[in-house]
Amino acid sequence: MADDEILLRREGHLGHIILNRPQAINALTHAMVTRIAAALDDWEHDDAVATVLLTGAGERGLCAGGDIVAIHRDAVNHGTGTERFWADEYRLNARIADYPKPYVAIMDGLVLGGGVGVSAHGSLRVVTERTKLGMPETGIGFVPDVGGTYLLSRAPGELGTHAALTAANLSGADAIALGFADHFVDQKTLPALRQALAWDSAAEAVRSFARGDFPPSALAAERVWIDDCYATNTVEEIVSALHASGVPAAQAAAESILAKSPTALKLTLESLRRARTSGSLPETLEQEYRVSVRCLAGRDLAEGIRAQVIDKDRRPQWVPATLEAVPPADVAAYFTDLGPRELCLSAATSGATA
Repeated sequence: MADDEILLRREGHLGHIILNRPQAINALTHAMVTRIAAALDDWEHDDAVATVLLTGAGERGLCAGGDIVAIHRDAVNHGTGTERFWADEYRLNARIADYPKPYVAIMDGLVLGGGVGVSAHGSLRVVTERTKLGMPETGIGFVPDVGGTYLLSRAPGELGTHAALTAANLSGADAIALGFADHFVDQKTLPALRQALAWDSAAEAVRSFARGDFPPSALAAERVWIDDCYATNTVEEIVSALHASGVPAAQAAAESILAKSPTALKLTLESLRRARTSGSLPETLEQEYRVSVRCLAGRDLAEGIRAQVIDKDRRPQWVPATLEAVPPADVAAYFTDLGPRELCLSAATSGATA
């Protein structure tokens, strides 16, 4: 890792973590995850640090997710680097959720995939009018991870199911409505908020800048048809219900879903339904790790990244090509125990690190 890909700054009682790969919209690498975890360890035991702040450098967003080019390289070469990266990344996600000091995440601009993992599990999550948050994994033959299925499964009604299967982008108001964020702050006031966090209590600082009159969630306004169409437990039934709906947005959702990897769609829905009854975030992260590792060994993840990012032809060739051709037994196999490669988080004590 270049020394400046994570910047650590101190002001007053604030420890400030800055993701600093603006040319890549601050996409996470393994070394960045390790550096963040080390900073959290150091600051937990530093009495001079009362609050931790996470922001992203540049104008485009907090974080566009993991480095999927590196993941593609690992997938086609049958490497193990991505597996190790995910293990440490998921440990960091759990660590953030359990961090004993206020952890403030400024979710301005793009916040995708892994960017959600380092922000939406924090104790104070701030969005702006520029926020575009999403879990776009089904579009590259993958499943929502970094604790995303835990959050999505707990969104009101079936909003999370819709967002996951369609890989929808969420506004700041949508993110609050779905439980990914807490406070809406005008982007122009973020520098003043950062200054206040250095001297005031985190909760008081954020509250003093938060708007109560932000625009309502457009997605939450669609709950009637979303809750109705996504209430079933198979993707085929969901698509059929969307097609049968007289709502134009439902038709568009069906077409969006059908463009995604059939295997990824079925794994995502099963992941969400299992996460809904999960006892904890660590337990869900363990489940996500099993599925993620097996996706890495499969075909559709490498193919999806190729089509979207490597060749950019936007014509992935999914195998199997239809929902009906994905056997239930194949889906179930993704969730089975990894044996000695299991990620053991749910029994870990507070303070475990990446």
